[in-house]
Amino acid sequence: MPSRSAIQVAVDAVLFGYAKTEGVSVLLIRRKYAPFENRWALPGGFVQPDESLETAVRRELEEETGVRVQYLEQLFTFGDPGRDPRQRIISVAYFALVKSSRYQELRASTDAEEAQWFPIGALPKLAFDHKDIVRCAVERVRAKIRYQPIGFELLDKTFPFSDLERLYSALLDRPIDRRNFAKKIHALNVLDETGGVAPAEGKGRPSKLFRFNRKRYEELVRSGISFEI
Repeated sequence: MPSRSAIQVAVDAVLFGYAKTEGVSVLLIRRKYAPFENRWALPGGFVQPDESLETAVRRELEEETGVRVQYLEQLFTFGDPGRDPRQRIISVAYFALVKSSRYQELRASTDAEEAQWFPIGALPKLAFDHKDIVRCAVERVRAKIRYQPIGFELLDKTFPFSDLERLYSALLDRPIDRRNFAKKIHALNVLDETGGVAPAEGKGRPSKLFRFNRKRYEELVRSGISFEI
């Protein structure tokens, strides 16, 4: 346990998962020790003296859930003096979007008794100020996808356009204007038709299958994307 007189630095990870059938979820751990023993919380912990912030958050995420991710984006620094009952602890939060089906074999260890995905609309009561951290991460993702097309890695390698619409509607938590959305996405020229078709849903017609063109997308990012839902 760190000295009560010192200000400690911690990291927390908000890992959003997406699945076409379940929608958006958040990865949580159930704490093994006090404070907030048995309460659900975000994966995270103290930064070691020889670690960078990103190394620390990746280590904590892997130790407490068994999950390794390719990319984490820094979210915000949370430093309210009363956020942790033990002492003054400043937490640097990170977030990521992943395809939750790839991370179903969770392995809780160290400070975590259990790790589990929870639907974003049905989160349990969270420890510390983690409710505020999750809310901040949700706002960041929803703001970001309004001006930058993100989340293609959450879809299958080839997908019907309806899957992309479903993804954005789930992340924004609201219906989208399908015609306007399709017009803007196609204008970016980041989707390639594969020539294949997806099976019809219900009584509808088979849909064209698309593939995300990452190279073209990265060129757009470098030149400055003009995109808003």
